[in-house]
Amino acid sequence: MSHARPVSRRRLLGLATAAGLTAGTLGTGAAAAETSPAEGPVGALNRSAHPLSDLDALGRMVGGARVVGLGEASHSGHEFFTLKQRVFRHLVATRDFTTFALEASWSTGLRLDAYVTRGVGDPAQIMRDEFQGQYVFWNTQEYLDLIHWMRRYNVAHPDRPQLHFVGNDLGFPGKTAFDQVSEYLTKYRPDLNRDIAASYDSLRPEADTEAGPWMAHQLFAKSATERKADADGAASALALLRDRGRPHGADKHSREAYAWAVQNATAIAQSFTGYAFPDEQFSERMRYRDQAMAANTTWWLRHRGGRILLASNNGHIAYTSDNPAEFPEPTGAFLHRRLGDDYVSIGLTFNEGTINALPDYTAQQPKTYTVTPAPEGHNENTLDKVRYRDFSIDLRTAPAAARTWLDTARPTRSYGLYWSTDDPGTALNRSYDILIHLHQVEAGHLR
Repeated sequence: MSHARPVSRRRLLGLATAAGLTAGTLGTGAAAAETSPAEGPVGALNRSAHPLSDLDALGRMVGGARVVGLGEASHSGHEFFTLKQRVFRHLVATRDFTTFALEASWSTGLRLDAYVTRGVGDPAQIMRDEFQGQYVFWNTQEYLDLIHWMRRYNVAHPDRPQLHFVGNDLGFPGKTAFDQVSEYLTKYRPDLNRDIAASYDSLRPEADTEAGPWMAHQLFAKSATERKADADGAASALALLRDRGRPHGADKHSREAYAWAVQNATAIAQSFTGYAFPDEQFSERMRYRDQAMAANTTWWLRHRGGRILLASNNGHIAYTSDNPAEFPEPTGAFLHRRLGDDYVSIGLTFNEGTINALPDYTAQQPKTYTVTPAPEGHNENTLDKVRYRDFSIDLRTAPAAARTWLDTARPTRSYGLYWSTDDPGTALNRSYDILIHLHQVEAGHLR
């Protein structure tokens, strides 16, 4: 990718985006000034809104969905992070959810899942190693608290389905994914080990490789020809494993091991393929990325079962794109196509506060920015007039007067990696099934 390329707000890696509960004001249910039904859509929204303290209402909106996409209007808002833990804990307790999936690299998810399920590794160190570069916003105290809670839950409830942590993205193909492919080959198909290792030799990161410098080198230092050669090598290894790599035995364990090996090889190939798109095909690169995130999520659902809370940016979990020229088809659209009503999308908006963002695409360290109250004409300006300070609303069952308002595209805050004052037009009812609005947020607590 060229350094000179213009950067829109959700420039997500040129490839990928860079996620104890605290009380604060979130979900207090405190009522704001009363409004009259005569005030246009606000009255209709009032009749449908539920205070965020009532998570049972949100659970009823989720219903029997097997995958719930929970978005965020900024990659680094404290209340967005803590809300995701609140919602996940509630869905674990009441709806049999077992997996927290994050817009993070597949291999990073493998490392964190090893801690959550078996106590292997130090999650704080894993986050420092891999939540770098465009993933820097996930290296927060809030997400570390979530991971520690998931581990404590698994230890305390050995008789219940274990919780899992998954990364569904393709930014950094870490050593763990390569190792799992090698372990399968060593045990079940040693005859293929040499050929696949030859494809992987120049691709496999060293044990101490940090994600941020690796991604920057892949994106900015390698030529298009080199990136294409990397993608071809990863694709060759995947094809060999798929075509000739089935285990000689047919027992359940060997079949499961093969499925995991293919998925790890797929994730490796996804990453290098994503980087291989030429800069002039940026929108196709983004389509490929969103499709890969949906594929990884549904693979996990199919092979692990249970139910998944997918934490990502609003622009990914939505059904429609607010910037189709650069981000043509969101993950949510692919998931809906695969899962139908088993996928539910929840958008998050906020009115004011502070957030962390990178000043521009050359910056390595985020800064904290103040977001003033939404002006007249923005979706958030109207939403903030609803009688609850923080609330959820089922957009599918909202009154007609509210749906008419919700169907119109208006400026809406959507902060990703980079700070920008542009507010893309979003029709909330076309993007999400459910909406959560927060009155105020503060910047996430980066580690």
